[in-house]
Amino acid sequence: MKIMLADDEESIRIVVEHIVTEDGYDFCYASDGLEALSVYDAKQPDLVILDVMMPKMNGFDVCAELRKGGSMVPIIILSAKGDIVDKSVGFKAGADDYLVKPFSSLELSLRIEALLRRRGHQSGASTENKHKGRFKYGELEIFFHRYEAKLKGRRVELTPKEFKILAYMANHPGEVFTREQLQTYIWGEDYVGELTSIAVFVRKIREKIEEEPSKPKYLQTVWGIGYKFGDKE
Repeated sequence: MKIMLADDEESIRIVVEHIVTEDGYDFCYASDGLEALSVYDAKQPDLVILDVMMPKMNGFDVCAELRKGGSMVPIIILSAKGDIVDKSVGFKAGADDYLVKPFSSLELSLRIEALLRRRGHQSGASTENKHKGRFKYGELEIFFHRYEAKLKGRRVELTPKEFKILAYMANHPGEVFTREQLQTYIWGEDYVGELTSIAVFVRKIREKIEEEPSKPKYLQTVWGIGYKFGDKE
């Protein structure tokens, strides 16, 4: 597996390279935001670490660009700031985790391991689907490896997190998920945002895929517990 770091500080590059190579990962590096996008396209890393303050393009914008392009790669934001506003910007841009400088080698190592393990579980769930990357329920089709959904043959414009929620639940039709479970899946265990954000995401997804959002066929509410994707066909 390959880890990519984007940071203009040579000292950070040396530290992170040592950590990830000691853990057995390959390593690649970019020294500014624009270079990060080109290195990502060329190397296709399994996890990306982005410093916030970089020349040419900051880490938040690089993260947002990767998500706009459909990338679901795990992303860790590095920042000297630890306040909730800064973290909120990172998570809204599509980051999976947030680490404040200075950080310990063990902490970074554990966070990388956790994100890659979570990604491995997700990939396993996708490949377990009998349609080998494609799932069809009623008039809704989900193409897991293309990060794409279609309704009645037409592409549904979903944000990366909206697709992530929809695809995850579709891989487990009929299984009930609490808001806490979905929140942990999308943002990780350290996320401190409001649980109501999951309800907002579900509402937005319903507006895009349901014929009658108030009477959902796909993303159904299980009162007092959470949500489920239809029923097993």
